[in-house]
Amino acid sequence: MLNTLSSNKTAAILAKDGFEQCELIETRDALISAGVNVHIVSLEPGTIIGWNGSKWGIEVDVDKIVSNVSAEEYDALILPGGLFNPDALLQDKDAIDFVKGFFKDAEMKPVVAINQGTWMLLEADVLKNRLVASFPTVLNRLRYAGAKLVDRDLVIDKGLYTSRSSHNLAALNQQVIQHLTKPRMH
Repeated sequence: MLNTLSSNKTAAILAKDGFEQCELIETRDALISAGVNVHIVSLEPGTIIGWNGSKWGIEVDVDKIVSNVSAEEYDALILPGGLFNPDALLQDKDAIDFVKGFFKDAEMKPVVAINQGTWMLLEADVLKNRLVASFPTVLNRLRYAGAKLVDRDLVIDKGLYTSRSSHNLAALNQQVIQHLTKPRMH
């Protein structure tokens, strides 16, 4: 059983059409169950549609437009993968700048990149000397970006959570929730 947050936290899930359905939905639901406010952030208003296995899945309402938000408004960022999702986001400067904003502080806010979600981290150029779970299609790009590849399904490196598989979402979600709920030293 997950602990409920004692203080109000807000997470952004940055996604576009073609997001991996289980990665967005299961993570969103786990965070909400733990008391985290979750905003689906995308490129334009309306809905986005998931990719479920080998076909289109469910539609999800967009809460915020990436050009109208900043990393300072959020306590965590989730980057689900998906067949088409990263390609659309990689073309948007506001989306890339939004991701970069989570890496500015000395004590980084939690950033979760699942499967192809690491593509956004590559484009934001924030992986130098970071431990990263390797996703096969971007293995060489991760190396060239200066990431330190780790042959595990889930890797945690000072607030950066990378996963090469959606099979460990429950463990990943638990880790992020624990990070959000741990007391901060001032």
